[in-house]
Amino acid sequence: MTTESLLHQKTQDILRAAGLDEKKKDKAFVSRLFQHLPLIHRLFGEIYALHPEAENQFLKLIQSLIQGYQNRENALRKRDEEKAKKDFWFLSNQLTGMSLYVDRFAGDLKSMPEKLGYLDNLGVNFLHLMPIFESPAGESDGGYAVSDFRKVDERFGTLGDLISLRKKMHDQGMFLMLDIVLNHTSHHHEWAKKAKAGDKYYQDFFYTYDNRWIPNEFNATMPDIFPESAPGNFTWNEEMGKWVMTVFHSYQWDLNYTNPIVFREMLENILFYGNLGVDVLRIDAPAFIWKKTGTASQNLPEAHTLLRLIKQCVQVATPGMALLGEAIVAPKEIMNYFGTGEFIAQECDFAYNATQMALQWDMLATGETKIMLNAQHEILQKPYGTSWITYTRCHDDIGLGYDDYMIAQAGKDPYQHRKFLKEYYSYSGEQWMSPARGALFSSNPKTGDARISGTLASLCGLEKAVIERNENSIDQSIQKILLMQAHFIFLGGLPMLFYGDEIGYTNDYSFQNDPGKSYDNRWMHRPVIDWEKVRKVEIEGSIENRVFFGTKKLLEIRKQKPLFSDSSNISWLSPHNIHVAGFIRRLGNERVYCLFNFCDKVANLTWYAFREQGEGAEKLKDLWSGAEFGIGPDHEHLNLEPYGFMILEPK
Repeated sequence: MTTESLLHQKTQDILRAAGLDEKKKDKAFVSRLFQHLPLIHRLFGEIYALHPEAENQFLKLIQSLIQGYQNRENALRKRDEEKAKKDFWFLSNQLTGMSLYVDRFAGDLKSMPEKLGYLDNLGVNFLHLMPIFESPAGESDGGYAVSDFRKVDERFGTLGDLISLRKKMHDQGMFLMLDIVLNHTSHHHEWAKKAKAGDKYYQDFFYTYDNRWIPNEFNATMPDIFPESAPGNFTWNEEMGKWVMTVFHSYQWDLNYTNPIVFREMLENILFYGNLGVDVLRIDAPAFIWKKTGTASQNLPEAHTLLRLIKQCVQVATPGMALLGEAIVAPKEIMNYFGTGEFIAQECDFAYNATQMALQWDMLATGETKIMLNAQHEILQKPYGTSWITYTRCHDDIGLGYDDYMIAQAGKDPYQHRKFLKEYYSYSGEQWMSPARGALFSSNPKTGDARISGTLASLCGLEKAVIERNENSIDQSIQKILLMQAHFIFLGGLPMLFYGDEIGYTNDYSFQNDPGKSYDNRWMHRPVIDWEKVRKVEIEGSIENRVFFGTKKLLEIRKQKPLFSDSSNISWLSPHNIHVAGFIRRLGNERVYCLFNFCDKVANLTWYAFREQGEGAEKLKDLWSGAEFGIGPDHEHLNLEPYGFMILEPK
């Protein structure tokens, strides 16, 4: 009997033991299982074939998939079928996201349903709830140090509250995204507690060592992630009497995926999240999940193999759930998380367009688009059937992670250019003319590297303008906010607002008084929402009113045009003016020109920029302002106001 036949027979035995109806009720699942089984077996073997537990754990993996399917409620199975009919449902221009902290936005999960009307009014129908599962106070890393993957932290409510919210969201046509932290657990997790107590079985769930020999081998090539607050990659645990790998913080123990039991246990958690009704699962820090001495232990081939294996398993048991790989890495590396070779578009469905996000801030500071355009040949390689999460701000810092050659090709020195950007946005005093108010995060004195914290509004100058009561500066700051929002909303992908940005929240410095947060200045852009302030949205001419309804209008324009779906249908205009970023979105015979002036002066764009596309048009209508323009001769120009933008449709 061949290996394939033997595998088929053993799977049939497991299916029968589980009591599945292969011919009627469970036919679709069984079909999916056998369709994906050869590839699941192959990928599993690439990682674990030589492990003594390999065969036993693979058969248990099949049981996990069956159990995941059996636990899936009928409403979610029906939703799976509806999504399958739409062919890449998550590419739609009808989706608009917001990322938020439940406690800081609404108080708790029970209070979230009453806020859905506010979000619907704005045009948001996709929610990313920041980590809500149990994590220890004071050692939570914002919820990314999970002590129980299946228990909602009591600060937010209960698992029942979460399921109730999800059902209300689905009933109202909304979608849900949650995080899973694959790389590590809290040292308070049950597995870590048992490891500390001396249980060798659970010590093998982590990277634990009796002495410094192997840790030193790792440290020789692994960088520090948080050099200021958590230098080094290993922590001595006195209870266990061993060194344990802690890449992020000393209280976050890295999981050892060379152990197939760890993979199977975490896959069961993934399927548990799928059966909570999660539409998109955000996999936190996937670049780190495989470790190997002599490397940086980031972006290794085995990490991609594990992600492909996860994707195959999800397609079998919870097929309506898409996967987002939160890989904030160099542009070339980000592309690999969509899948390569035979696995193109078969790894992660989404990735963050962190490169373009950072390049927006580059354009805003410099007023120039050259560096941004130098990155597009890599970004545009994203395969069809996958999508970006596009954004200007999120819960995290802004890293300047685009490549040096992109800066050098623009005629700038990479080190000096990044130094300028850090000074421009960090309110260091060096760039005293800068209107931005932010702070440097995770500065590394060895390399000079640092990232940037601050809200969209504060980094666009609104905080400074309000303090100085300068109406002209307030107007310009609001224009910058809407420019940044418009750029990412129309760029392609699923636009993800960060809560508070829709009404112009500036930095919240109260984190400095909280011992559990004071060491991490990213909390300055994670505000506690004051719903009295939110009510100012209804006051005509207020900052909140102008930002909210400006953002709402942008989202409405996007939803009106199917060509803003992510059909890999974007092309960039030639740089006729270094201050203007311009691209075209096409669908069939339809097209829309999107233009953005990142300069504080009027920018002139030759009408030839439209003619060189080889598409005849005599008039253009700006969907934002309603203004119409006749296309003039090549030596004449279209004028864009300082920090102005246009969404132009041929008439």
